[in-house]
Amino acid sequence: MKFNPKNKTSNVVLLISAFVIVSLILWNTNSFFRKFKEEERQKMEIWATAHSELLQASLDDDPGDLPLKVFQNNTSTPMILVNKDGSVKTNNIPKEKAADTNYINNRIIKFKSENTPIEIDQQGEHLATLYYGNSEVLNKLKYYPIALLLIILLFGAVIFFFFKTNKASEQNKLWAGMAKETAHQIGTPLSSLLGWNELLKTENINPEITREIEKDISRLEMITDRFSKIGSLPKLDEHDIVQETKDAYDYLKLRSSKLIHFTFDSKIDHLPVMLNHSLYNWTIENLVKNGIDAMKGRGSIGIEIVPDGNYVNILVADTGHGIPKSDYKTIFNPGVTSKKRGWGLGLSLVKRIVEEYHKGKIKVLSSSKEGTIMQISLKANT
Repeated sequence: MKFNPKNKTSNVVLLISAFVIVSLILWNTNSFFRKFKEEERQKMEIWATAHSELLQASLDDDPGDLPLKVFQNNTSTPMILVNKDGSVKTNNIPKEKAADTNYINNRIIKFKSENTPIEIDQQGEHLATLYYGNSEVLNKLKYYPIALLLIILLFGAVIFFFFKTNKASEQNKLWAGMAKETAHQIGTPLSSLLGWNELLKTENINPEITREIEKDISRLEMITDRFSKIGSLPKLDEHDIVQETKDAYDYLKLRSSKLIHFTFDSKIDHLPVMLNHSLYNWTIENLVKNGIDAMKGRGSIGIEIVPDGNYVNILVADTGHGIPKSDYKTIFNPGVTSKKRGWGLGLSLVKRIVEEYHKGKIKVLSSSKEGTIMQISLKANT
């Protein structure tokens, strides 16, 4: 894929623009919050002054409910007025709570944390202290930036998921198209090879040669079939998992270096599993070839089949350099590879074949400097 610097520049500009817009919204909301809080403070100071004027007429007598008349215009800001004699007047606080001393004391502590109390004095004499909290509107406004951020993050996540899904869909279509075109291109020389092999059979040559050529031609036909199935739902038929695995194993063993020691072990003789013959063989081939690459062409490859309840586990072990634990999941992502050559599609295709087409599971069972064990789990057809 050709890198387009304009796309990168556009993404950076969009990211910066989004950051600036969000910052301006948060700054504007914060400014409005502080302005609203200052206006409430001014109102409380006006009410405190009115209360002081009402008490000026008679400091020794109980002012009664008249001071509270001044506060009746306020229906949102909760207030607690503590007179110098310790008596308490409340406003915008539930009546059933106003008589609860502990509740009032806790409210006073909370109000002090929200707003500085207003001391009401008259001619140098302390008359009362006014404690007030944030109004309901102010409290809602305080959490508005958080709600806004959550909405923006949710919106961003939806957009990201949409573009990621759309991009993945486009990539799938691209790979499927390339795979089908590859299958089509292989078909022409493959037909020619079949003809040449038939011609060779009429010549006086060793029949073993033509039989081996036929095996390779058959293998090419299988590869063509594999590529043609990419992007479409393959047909699954009942196959013996032991025999299918052993067939793939035998083919790879015959065509691999003598420096590779192959072992095959099955805890069962026969077990039916719903498989696509071509794609399952491709899976085993990919895992074995990855193991050979990890060993740099020298070491041991072992395949073991172990029943596990309603499932069967196929273990492919190598004596390669191992996989870091942090990479256990990422190695199945497209493009991830430790090879100097290769596109990193092998394990991605394996995962798709096993999990999407065969409804099984594949994972790194264990890995260390001594080697790696990959595990495929498929449901037995019992």
